[in-house]
Amino acid sequence: MKTLVALSAIVLALVQTPAPGVEGTWRGTLATGAANLRLVLNVTKAPDGVLSGSVESLDQSTTIPIDAITVTGDTVQISLKVVGATFTGTLNAARTELAGTFTQGAALPLTFTRSTTATPPAPAAPPPPVTAAAFPMGLPLDLRVPVSPTPFTGNDGRTYLAYELHITNMSGRDLMLDKVEVINTTTPVLALQGADLNSSLMGPPAATDRRTIAAGRRAVVFIWIAMADGQFVPVSLHHRITMGELSLDAAVVTISTQKPVVIGPPLRGSDWMAANGPGRESGHRRALLATEGSARIAQRFAIDWVQLHPAGGTFQGDAKDNKSYRAYGAEVLAVASGSVVATKDGIPENVPGPTSRAVAITSETVGGNHIVLDLGGGRYAFYAHLQPGSLKVKVGDRVTRGQVIGLVGNSGNSTEPHLHFHISDGVSPLGSEGLPYMLEGTPGMPLQGARVAFNK
Repeated sequence: MKTLVALSAIVLALVQTPAPGVEGTWRGTLATGAANLRLVLNVTKAPDGVLSGSVESLDQSTTIPIDAITVTGDTVQISLKVVGATFTGTLNAARTELAGTFTQGAALPLTFTRSTTATPPAPAAPPPPVTAAAFPMGLPLDLRVPVSPTPFTGNDGRTYLAYELHITNMSGRDLMLDKVEVINTTTPVLALQGADLNSSLMGPPAATDRRTIAAGRRAVVFIWIAMADGQFVPVSLHHRITMGELSLDAAVVTISTQKPVVIGPPLRGSDWMAANGPGRESGHRRALLATEGSARIAQRFAIDWVQLHPAGGTFQGDAKDNKSYRAYGAEVLAVASGSVVATKDGIPENVPGPTSRAVAITSETVGGNHIVLDLGGGRYAFYAHLQPGSLKVKVGDRVTRGQVIGLVGNSGNSTEPHLHFHISDGVSPLGSEGLPYMLEGTPGMPLQGARVAFNK
């Protein structure tokens, strides 16, 4: 009888042991066509269940932070905003294999296998809880909104606000963010906590759980608010930060009354997709770069225009041939009348692929062959990755709306032929702040993934 009881207890324990989740160390190889990249996926799980981690590219000696991990049943979705990539895979029944698709411009198959030899990364211990006794003078934080948001309408007809909240920990110990709220007078219009908060934060590249702000360090919250139907845009907003027992209301921001500039099409024809376009999950949205002495987001509303074939996909034939891509050689148009204030030419084109670059990427070569137009009113249009020798304008030229100024290519920091386009408040492609705009003939600014047919 005792043996049966013991066996029953063992069986019961086995039944109650949960299947392993996605946390742990996984290994896979990504065949890009140009190279085979060995990848290590590290996933940790915080005590409150929030997943975070990174992807190591062993052959590139690079660690890419994961912005968000979502697990729904057996489906795992991973966002890598810093490189504009995503991975969607399915766990097998034994939870030893994660097979799916890695998408970075092109969609490539990728299978991760759980490592049985590597020690799974342990989640970092959360900092001590914040108590009123520990901070009798309140939360030692510096809160700032560097750029006031300008309301804009997306192609879905909704009104949006996109801006950044900078939080600096002025104390001598690590602090844990529990909640960030955006408040209109007394009504919260956005509340971020848990996984939503973690995925909205930018922190140190090596960090897993970004909600911990180290002593003397800064965290950046990327705010993306979609206003409800019929909801009026507020005159101002303020922010409430909650850490443990304490909250802080600060960082009042006045909403800009400037209207987005209305522009014409940058291209002709149909089947254009706003890849990496404006959106909460866009890599461009997170491109906070320190250049020329300031950290700015020139690409806040940037779009990588790729052209799809009717059957889908951006190319047909040889994936390593630029001419296989439908966008290659398309005529690039001036979106408004203005003057040419900067150009770059002579940079050779890349072989298409996630890692192939014809030149070293620097502040001078990142945009490849490019053009900057002064549209007036403190607005500048940036066109990047053009074909070498295709520029049809020079500095000082006046252009008229619809004029052909170059051809779509694959130069600079580019994975395949496309047109990178954005509008900012300065000539510098990176040392300026990105501004929203309206595309004439559409309901509003094309959002991430929107399909557009440009008027001729």
